[in-house]
Amino acid sequence: MKINVLTGADRLSKVSHPFLEGKRIGLVTNPTGMTADFRTTVEVCAQLENSRLTALFAGEHGLYGERQAGVLFEDEIHPVLGIPVFSLYGKHKKPTPEMLAQVDTVIFDMQDAGVRFYTYLSTLFYIMDACAASGKSLLILDRINPIGGMKVEGGILQQGYESFVGAWHTPIRYGMTIGEIALMRNKEEGIGCELDVVKLEGWRRAMTYAETGQPWMMPSPNLPSPETAEIYAGTCFFEGTNVSEGRGTTRPFEWIGAPWMDGERIARRMEAHQLPGVHIHPVYASPVYSKHQGLLCGGVRLFITNRDQFKAVETGLMLLHEIACSYPQHFEWTPPPSGGSRYFIDLLTGGREIREWIQDEEGLRRILANWHQDEEKWHERRASYLIYGS
Repeated sequence: MKINVLTGADRLSKVSHPFLEGKRIGLVTNPTGMTADFRTTVEVCAQLENSRLTALFAGEHGLYGERQAGVLFEDEIHPVLGIPVFSLYGKHKKPTPEMLAQVDTVIFDMQDAGVRFYTYLSTLFYIMDACAASGKSLLILDRINPIGGMKVEGGILQQGYESFVGAWHTPIRYGMTIGEIALMRNKEEGIGCELDVVKLEGWRRAMTYAETGQPWMMPSPNLPSPETAEIYAGTCFFEGTNVSEGRGTTRPFEWIGAPWMDGERIARRMEAHQLPGVHIHPVYASPVYSKHQGLLCGGVRLFITNRDQFKAVETGLMLLHEIACSYPQHFEWTPPPSGGSRYFIDLLTGGREIREWIQDEEGLRRILANWHQDEEKWHERRASYLIYGS
């Protein structure tokens, strides 16, 4: 396999950086922290000259990537290195001053999914805030945006809907690398984080992940491929409903279904929308865990037929619309948690409008038109922060 792009992790051992010289290092990583020759970033950092790896930090899914979505976990000790592994998905989602007292520089190396509601982005933002407050340096090992750096999709997160699945006011699909968006937030929000990026080498915004030559390591248990990540940008909305988003099947986020759903009916209704770059096909499945475990479910599978034309967010919304309209007696939103008032779908979409207008196609079209305006504004805002060309 020819490697056409080097990541920040690939380049780390070859760069000399003041954030590293003589410093105690804390590394935020998981199994995606890997070089093109299959060395872990933990191994790379442990072998850096003139610095010392003193702590590890783990976000959602854990240091080893084995935990399912939403599973909290506690701090532990690394079995080989004997250093603490601090949980950032348990009692704390932001590093505490006590954690950061053990390091001088934090290195961030996790593969993002390119969408606002993927929690690794929120973890990065929380780390930026904590480093700024504690006077620690942050070095981001940049990684490829797996769904590309050209397209922007979805509305900008509204005030009052901030959460761990939307920590900053971006579109759903923001079209930037983690390094680029961190630099943007640091400047625009005046975070004051001492931040730098070990840049990608050879990446162009229009590249598919396959064109980079980099091996794909699942960033979480239910994103098995870059194509899944592309579709996930629109089908993650189903996490806020009683419809299965495919967890517990071999096609998470590519298959959507429920016991009361007729996949052929939904496929026909979706065909009428003539959405570009996608084919929606009726498929039965029986999830082995998560929603509708062990039940035979009618459903549909999404096939990308033209990546350049495919509009994940619009496709996901229209699929949500057709299922809600076809099965009003069965379809439900996931209710707010006990004592809460915010629906999960509102946090995913960035406001309450989708939930309120889901059965009104004209209303949804108006929302999409407003979102297109947000997309144009974001294209303009992000322009000066882009490191890489098309």
